[in-house]
Amino acid sequence: MHDISGLDHYRLLGRSGLRVSPMALGTMTFGTDWGWGADEAAARRIFDAYVDRGGNFIDTANAYTDGSAETMLGRFAAGRRDRLVIASKYTLPTRKGDANSGGNHRKSMVRSVEQSLIRLKTDHLDLLYLHAWDGTTPVEEILRAMDDLVRAGKLLYLGLSDIPAWQASRMQAIADLRGWSPLIALQVEYSLVERTVERDLIPMAREMGLGVIPWSPLASGVLSGKYSRSDLGRDAGAATTTTRRDFARANGALTARSLAIADVVRAVAAACGATASQVALAWTMLNGAVAAPIIGARTVQQLDENLGALAVRLDDAQRRQLAEVSAIDPGFPHEMLARATTRAVMSGGVTVVGR
Repeated sequence: MHDISGLDHYRLLGRSGLRVSPMALGTMTFGTDWGWGADEAAARRIFDAYVDRGGNFIDTANAYTDGSAETMLGRFAAGRRDRLVIASKYTLPTRKGDANSGGNHRKSMVRSVEQSLIRLKTDHLDLLYLHAWDGTTPVEEILRAMDDLVRAGKLLYLGLSDIPAWQASRMQAIADLRGWSPLIALQVEYSLVERTVERDLIPMAREMGLGVIPWSPLASGVLSGKYSRSDLGRDAGAATTTTRRDFARANGALTARSLAIADVVRAVAAACGATASQVALAWTMLNGAVAAPIIGARTVQQLDENLGALAVRLDDAQRRQLAEVSAIDPGFPHEMLARATTRAVMSGGVTVVGR
């Protein structure tokens, strides 16, 4: 983890020269179209507070709050667009019944970018992510369409989100070999509750030059300490998402295991004079592959609390506590390759110092 203490201690994003703040401001909470979130006045206060503190990395998507997030962001950014790094996404459908209004294909991408530019009142996106892998579109079609939009000046940089590691590494290799615009960012769910990305996605990103952007670093709020075991029993497993608690249940973040992790997070927070949210966020930034976790807030007070994570320093004992309670099975081949017997057989008795 680099020694950072403020949003104006910028990091390079992946294998690029693009400088971004060590925490990105998420805008999925901008708008009340989904039944929860911040209204426009509150969203503007959050945006202004983030930017006034030196923040420049804004994360949005074409479908967030049915387009309201991008529309608001376009108004908020007026007069200071050039100092911002605005990242949006395409994939999710925007018109019911229209088979081509979503997906990873060229038609969906081009139309989505055009609509995002209108809502954001800008002539380019600094970063475009493929939002989620649809499993139906040839990677060459995606990469060539992205490269065409870069050459047209509508996009500056490219990234991927929610995609298998093998597809992401394959796409980066194809882009390199064909001289197309490279990918510089990988957005994945990553938190003390969700660490399975450490098996392949994060090592792949480090090797292939993709800066990791964690989403839901607080595990839908579970790591902030807002839920208890009494929240597990009522309608557990229901698909409804009318409240944030419903959403946390539906996406698997609110479980007995995650609450046990949250208990340790609270204990560590009490020991180091921080809040649980700050400790959970600070933990994600310990991983050198992470460029900037995405923070979402519905009030300026929540934003201020989250930004306080930049000042949190976890000692070795606290790191071990968090690692142990959130440990995952590395799975094959990682577990096999890490065994002492396997290493001894492969090394033939020779000591080799790796990277």
